[in-house]
Amino acid sequence: MKRMIIFCMLFFCSSVVLTATSPRTVKYKQILKIIDQLETMVNDKGAELLHTPENPVEGCLYTAVTCFKKGIQKLQPASSQEKPKFNKAIRLMNKFTYRDPGEQCDSTCESYEKKTPKEFLKGFANLMK
Repeated sequence: MKRMIIFCMLFFCSSVVLTATSPRTVKYKQILKIIDQLETMVNDKGAELLHTPENPVEGCLYTAVTCFKKGIQKLQPASSQEKPKFNKAIRLMNKFTYRDPGEQCDSTCESYEKKTPKEFLKGFANLMK
């Protein structure tokens, strides 16, 4: 009987560990949520166009994330009422880090096409997915 209880407890514990979401997945889901919030608050009319990396090659992911982080600093809220929420979302995005794998990338931020702020945020969301 004791062996059966121990086996059941071991089985339960191992199944809980296997179904737990990794911290990285949780982090990316939080970033996607913040990007969605920013899309609703960002000023898209008359705003500066931003370099938007699309489909970066594997070795250029760090460069693409860096471009998005630089571009986020240039975003403006659509109204002054949304400014506190907007600034909080920007601060949270600034805390996001992506480790540099040390690979060389030939493309720079300026090599990517410029797009509107909403298209920029959609491109960032696609990269995070």
